[in-house]
Amino acid sequence: MDYFLQGPAWAGFQRALGRTVHEQAGPGWSFLAVEESNPAGKLLYAPYGPVAGTLPAFDAALAALTELARRCGAVFVRIEPVAAGFGAADADAVLRSRGLRPAPANQQPELSWIVDLDRDFKDVLAGMKPVNRNLYRNIHKKGVTFRSSQDPAEVAVLLEFLHLTAARNGFKPQSDEYLRQVARSLMPAGAATLFIAELEGTPIAAALAYDSADTRTYAHAALDDTHRKLSAGIPLLVTLMADAKEKGLQHVDLWGVAPADQPDHKWAGFTAFKKSFGGRGIAYPGTWDLPVRKLRYGGYQLARKGAQAAAKLFKALRSRLPR
Repeated sequence: MDYFLQGPAWAGFQRALGRTVHEQAGPGWSFLAVEESNPAGKLLYAPYGPVAGTLPAFDAALAALTELARRCGAVFVRIEPVAAGFGAADADAVLRSRGLRPAPANQQPELSWIVDLDRDFKDVLAGMKPVNRNLYRNIHKKGVTFRSSQDPAEVAVLLEFLHLTAARNGFKPQSDEYLRQVARSLMPAGAATLFIAELEGTPIAAALAYDSADTRTYAHAALDDTHRKLSAGIPLLVTLMADAKEKGLQHVDLWGVAPADQPDHKWAGFTAFKKSFGGRGIAYPGTWDLPVRKLRYGGYQLARKGAQAAAKLFKALRSRLPR
């Protein structure tokens, strides 16, 4: 799989946000790394990177990242080696032996759900739940149609639905300006596409997808709750998949899912939704840090753990106060 977050379109978007982006490549490896900052100071973050074909190539990429971090004054390098010559099962031993340690939290999902398109689309449909297939084939009878757009102005349709969903479910979506910049940077370049479901010409659901060389990533989606009974989000996603197949892409990445053994996980609801389209799970090594300025990084970790312990103690004491 080709990971969008390590591609040139994402680099261009990050630069449009005003961030400093570094791209390097060598025999069998490459990386895109963005300069960021946190309480420790400057860091280099390679989302779903570096990319390497073998373990020696990964080591070469890690050496290049370390040297780059020293040159630009970064305290540490943060990586997510999803395609680096070793699997998730071996990641802990491989990464710890090279001086890396798990980051405080995963930046990108550790588990994702993939629908493969390297077959006839009728076979892709056959892997879905019957209700999904039936909605895709018959929802036009209820006056619902679907279209795609690469006009950045139309991202306003998605933003409206995201606001409604956030108010209803109590979550905080990406900022409007962030998604507007996504649209301005990626849609005209063909790297992002907005899919819209309409009821007799009025939008009722929207989804934004990112494309790499072989994979479409389902990134943002929301709908108008007024028409929830139509379940337009299901055939909208199937339409997104069918369009990816027509464009010659090999996979649709439905993004993060909850672990199978955690039915009460906060992502359990939309995990069931994603799995209803067939496909397979994929596990990634997660987010790891490589300290470059080790004393500074160690101080950051101690301060972070101290703050967490203090917050936990405060919460425990507060729970004992009379009400």
